[in-house]
Amino acid sequence: MSQNLGKIRSPLDMEPLAIEVHDVESASRSRSARNDLILICVFSAVVLASPWLLAPFGAAYPDLLQRFCIFGIFAIGFNIMFGLTGYLSFGHAAFLGIGSYAAVWSFKLLTMNVIPAVMFGVLCAGLFSALIGYVCLRRAGIYFSILTLAFAQMSYNLAYSVLTPITNGETGLQLTLNDSRVLDAASGIDPTSSLPVTNLFGMKMSGYPGFYLCAIVLIISFYISIRIFRSPFGMMLRGIKTNQNRMSYTGINTRPYLLAAFVVSGMYAGLAGSLMAVTDPLAGAERMQWTASGEVVLMTILGGAGTLLGPVLGAGVIKYFENIFSSFNAQTLHSAFSFLPDGLAEFMVTITHPFVGEGWHLTLGVLFMLIVIFLPGGLMEGAQRIGNMFSGSGGKSEAESPAEQTKPAE
Repeated sequence: MSQNLGKIRSPLDMEPLAIEVHDVESASRSRSARNDLILICVFSAVVLASPWLLAPFGAAYPDLLQRFCIFGIFAIGFNIMFGLTGYLSFGHAAFLGIGSYAAVWSFKLLTMNVIPAVMFGVLCAGLFSALIGYVCLRRAGIYFSILTLAFAQMSYNLAYSVLTPITNGETGLQLTLNDSRVLDAASGIDPTSSLPVTNLFGMKMSGYPGFYLCAIVLIISFYISIRIFRSPFGMMLRGIKTNQNRMSYTGINTRPYLLAAFVVSGMYAGLAGSLMAVTDPLAGAERMQWTASGEVVLMTILGGAGTLLGPVLGAGVIKYFENIFSSFNAQTLHSAFSFLPDGLAEFMVTITHPFVGEGWHLTLGVLFMLIVIFLPGGLMEGAQRIGNMFSGSGGKSEAESPAEQTKPAE
């Protein structure tokens, strides 16, 4: 008895151990914060310098750079829902379309300044996603995915045919000379003189100024996603993905966390949709089709679901290949294989023509199959493997773990 009592440490003996543990945790947090600062600085530099970095690859013109940023924001938001919780939504394009419609209506009714349009698009998408999420999150797994797909198709059909006074149906919502634009009129701008262009306090949002607006919003969106990943809220979402039933058994109500993640993800989609309207003041129902929802799923999985950089990388790769391969036609292929003998050149054109032009989706499908088979963690897993080869390390970083990120919620 006395020997056992002698082995029990007093509170004074435990103090050095507690101090040591606290010091280790503080050092770990400091190291993580430093790594995140380096990551956001490098990311910002690459995004802002992309007109020069992508010039050798033929991707330095403003329209394509804007699409890189817009769909990068869309994929970042989708990754917060799918990558962190494992809940796969097939209806995120509905929020993209709502953001576009809301932004165009802001241009028509209020002002051509992009700030109110973006705010209005994000707000409308957030409210709609809260409504949809409240219904869909009563189910999990494939049932959740089917519910989101159903709501997205309902939204598409409503925008295409039923709500034509609001959406202008198949023609799409566009600016006209008869739009009121009350804030512009109040500031002395004649809304009927000529068809206006979007602006940021007088600076036209076309060309490279429009790209840099999208780039700054992308950087801010990426920073917010880092904070979500590192926060207790992000850890709770990871726990839901790992074992939602076990968390429920401990008395934690997971639905509010899932709904919050769904709303944040929908607001990201609304932000991307409003930026689409900023760079091109037109909103159409085609932005709400299920194919647009499937595209962001491909972007996220291709880059690496659950990683920080993966969705942005996947969006860039898909949009780049879409631009490159869709521009190839038979004449371009004949020029490319002109150095071969006539018979062999004709054969090469015949076998490659189905993979380019209007059939470029076949190339995307083959690329996606190869990634899923050989790199289940996406392109970020491939980059990590290359990094481990040079560093001689076989470990996995906390935020970039590969195949685990695609595990569905239970």
